[in-house]
Amino acid sequence: MTVVSTSEFRSNQTRYLNMVDNGERVILRSRRGSYRLTPVPAKKKKPKRDITPQVCQAMKDWKEYLETGKSDKFTTWEEMMDELRD
Repeated sequence: MTVVSTSEFRSNQTRYLNMVDNGERVILRSRRGSYRLTPVPAKKKKPKRDITPQVCQAMKDWKEYLETGKSDKFTTWEEMMDELRD
């Protein structure tokens, strides 16, 4: 475990952050108290899903609605958008 003052930490931030990344415990001591530095794990990104087929079908359905005034599936633009969000 390494204990450093705030001024020492400010002077050598990269050094101490690398120590934390390598699993070493680093304590930052100041007039206000002591603080333990810990890394925050990176968030995993969700893979993007391809909604191209749903968008194409929705556009066809909407075109039918505009041309005929009827649709088996939608009565409003909002309903169509709600289905795409699901």
